[in-house]
Amino acid sequence: MSGATAGSHSLAFRVMRLCRPSFHVETPLLVNPNDLFFGEDLHDDLSLSSRLNDLTSSLFHDSDSDLSYNSNFEVRDVTIKAEIQTERQRILLLDTSKSPVESIRAGGRYDFIVEHDVKELGGHTLVCTALYSDGEGERKYLPQFFKFNVSNPLSVRTKVRVVKETTFLEACIENHTKSNLFMDQVEFEPAQHWTVTTLKADEHSSENNTLSREIFKPPIIIRSGGGIQNYLYQLKSSAQGSTHTKLEGSIVLGKLQITWRANLGEPGRLQTQQILGSPILRKEIELQVAVVPSVIIFERPFLVQLNLINQTDRTLGPFEVRLSQSDSMEKAVMVNGLQKMAVPQVDAFASTKFHVNLIATKLGVQKVTGFMVFDMHEKRAYDLSPDLEIFVGSDVAHQVGEQQPA
Repeated sequence: MSGATAGSHSLAFRVMRLCRPSFHVETPLLVNPNDLFFGEDLHDDLSLSSRLNDLTSSLFHDSDSDLSYNSNFEVRDVTIKAEIQTERQRILLLDTSKSPVESIRAGGRYDFIVEHDVKELGGHTLVCTALYSDGEGERKYLPQFFKFNVSNPLSVRTKVRVVKETTFLEACIENHTKSNLFMDQVEFEPAQHWTVTTLKADEHSSENNTLSREIFKPPIIIRSGGGIQNYLYQLKSSAQGSTHTKLEGSIVLGKLQITWRANLGEPGRLQTQQILGSPILRKEIELQVAVVPSVIIFERPFLVQLNLINQTDRTLGPFEVRLSQSDSMEKAVMVNGLQKMAVPQVDAFASTKFHVNLIATKLGVQKVTGFMVFDMHEKRAYDLSPDLEIFVGSDVAHQVGEQQPA
């Protein structure tokens, strides 16, 4: 830490960072971190730091400062101020204007502690000033500046993947400090209209072991000097796409809240910026299967109930629905009767159900595909294929099954 010289002043500030002790061990502690806060005799293994070097952000910065007096005369009415200055702001940490220090005797000192929650990266300046009356009654002003740099203790890399209606968020946390970090929590706070589930690896263990793990939960340790830990979250939308918070075309998913402790419990925390995801592209209309007969007989007509869903914020339709016939391959399932079905208008975010009369021309498991929906108003065609597989049985097998005694 660097500070300005006191010049002709008899007073001078001295600043020392208050550091908690740290262990000098190569391997991580094989004990419960909570044990370190109780009556252990650890004096032979500890060393104390007395110099304020560069810090990492998201930590509490405690400074023990003293104002020492090296003259032969007493100084009186000492007003002390201390503030942190960054590129963005100035934060007042101490001001004794309303209750000045009455006096500091010759060769004496006045100690005080200031605390600041470090949240910004880059250069910081601790400014300490004193306004006092010297031995001759003259008022003097002493400013001193102590500079230090703040770096990021962690880096967080995220990846967003969309699988159908589900969004997966992967977060990779890397430790850039010189000590192991014990993670208290790594939670994802979803934005409005999103729900989140934390995905963890399956643990094949007995019920007793599971209960024991809940009581004696092992700490998650990210090792010093580049250790990493991965987290996976599953997000699902609980509202229509138009209601999501958007930022420059992207959807706001939420943010990560990370808290941890260093070797002897020094707390740290980090909140990421809003994590963005790509908009989920949904079809304007969707065709779903509502009801299918439990028994379908070869070359016998059967009814299938379909549900046409409008996923837009406007009224669509009326529609014309048909099952396309491909020349390249013979259809296993065909429309029986009228080839086109009229479906009325569907309101915004609403649906309507209708029946289709089909007939199967092949035995076994068959997939029904090729539904075409044509919007008569907008003159627009949609190629929709609901997930529909049927089993087509023979009439002989059906008759034999009916003749068997109960």
